[in-house]
Amino acid sequence: MTLSQTLPAVLLASPDLLFIQDLQRIFNSLGVRINAVTNGEDALAAMVSIQGQLQGSGLVLLDVRLPGVANGRLLASAHEYGVRKHCALALIAEQVSDEWIARLREGVIDDIVPRNADAAAWKTHVSTMQRGHALYCELEHLREAALIEVQHDPITGVFNRDTILTILFRETDRVQRLHGALSVVVFDLDNFAHWNRELGQDGGNQLLRQVAQRAGRVLRSYDAMARLGRDEFLLAMPGCSTINAAMLIERLKMETFGETFWVKNANSEIVEVKLSACFAIASSRGRSPVVVVREAEHTLAQAKQLGPDSILCAGDSQLTTGRGNGSSEASLFSELPLLVR
Repeated sequence: MTLSQTLPAVLLASPDLLFIQDLQRIFNSLGVRINAVTNGEDALAAMVSIQGQLQGSGLVLLDVRLPGVANGRLLASAHEYGVRKHCALALIAEQVSDEWIARLREGVIDDIVPRNADAAAWKTHVSTMQRGHALYCELEHLREAALIEVQHDPITGVFNRDTILTILFRETDRVQRLHGALSVVVFDLDNFAHWNRELGQDGGNQLLRQVAQRAGRVLRSYDAMARLGRDEFLLAMPGCSTINAAMLIERLKMETFGETFWVKNANSEIVEVKLSACFAIASSRGRSPVVVVREAEHTLAQAKQLGPDSILCAGDSQLTTGRGNGSSEASLFSELPLLVR
């Protein structure tokens, strides 16, 4: 297999026009065409353009004499745009400094090529870069898969409790700095224990997944959803006042629970399930997320006592809807220590 078959795109960024011509001749002899740019802005635009067109791996060669390369700004921008997911990155330098070796070890770049490398040396370096980039992509895939497993609930696919707390602390920082709004919503399913017994554990898990999927379709792109316990969920709504949160929850309740759920039971029979849920809304006001979540769960217990299908805001005695009597559950956060930030 020739280099022209394995390299769908090669980009060279260098301010030296004579060097560009020399390198183009070398790669032409290897059957590969080089696209060249002479400044950092064009280099970044070209990198983003290349990765958007590639199915396989491309190659980006950055001359350290190009402004923005030696100080790391161009590499940082390339990393921010995710260029290395599709392109191997190499530096071209007169000397291999300790700084460049450190970046190579950190995985910021795939190789360092001497400026005076000939065609044979370039062929070897390109092959090394391709193998290194393939390994980098494989490790990144494994890392992302492990991160998803650590951060998400295995049954529903939404965030788990630890991750949503981290998100809430980050959003609380933003509220404190910008004096914005942040609403926390906790809800759990009415009479879920009954359906879990009737359907079996797998059927109950199917219900939880369907609830999470339906609710997720209603949420805004910057909202976050987590599963706190067996049938309890939490929604973090940045920039959302309690009034706006109540309006969104009314819509979420209708679109999530307004239609029948169909679940396969332990006997492989399709069962019709009608579900409802109780909701509690608490405003952050820049307070510790642990305090806000505790307040939301205390409010949820009150809403459940007022009846299924209820929505209640913390500190508000006005119930949106409710019927019958519900039961309260102990807060999952009651044993959490107060975190000092």
